[in-house]
Amino acid sequence: MLAFLCGGMEFSPDGGRQWRERIRFWIQENLNHRVYDPTVETRRLLKKDELQNFRDWKLTDLDRFRKTMRIIINHDIDVMANQTDYVICYWDESAAAGGGTHAELTAAYRKGIPVYLVTEMPVEEVNGWVIACSTKVFPGFNDLKTYMKATYGEEAQQRALWGTR
Repeated sequence: MLAFLCGGMEFSPDGGRQWRERIRFWIQENLNHRVYDPTVETRRLLKKDELQNFRDWKLTDLDRFRKTMRIIINHDIDVMANQTDYVICYWDESAAAGGGTHAELTAAYRKGIPVYLVTEMPVEEVNGWVIACSTKVFPGFNDLKTYMKATYGEEAQQRALWGTR
């Protein structure tokens, strides 16, 4: 199975790396699923000069910025549409300020891919579109992990295999 990690990057102080790294290792260790982490993939996708400069190009060279961003967008949406089994989205102020998270959640919803939304924000402050695209909402990562183990863990797989609850 492939988990797609979705959430703010552009406006996040750490580029969205820390939460993704923690949950990526947890998923790999506890569920034995593959993980698509765009903070890692972007480094693989882009050439060295693109990676170092594309954020600056937003101010200095919009055409070059747009071209580079489209490499990332096309790859992310392709992975979402053709490989992803479920999405884990961390919704915070940085996700709300950006655009990619909204687009990825919409793509997942359109494809019928489960979206597990983690947010520490009061639900009334979360965009209605985002709530509508989500399958389940969690107030923190510990609640998500409990659900994921029960749904995708080894015991859940054995119950599904044997047709028991």
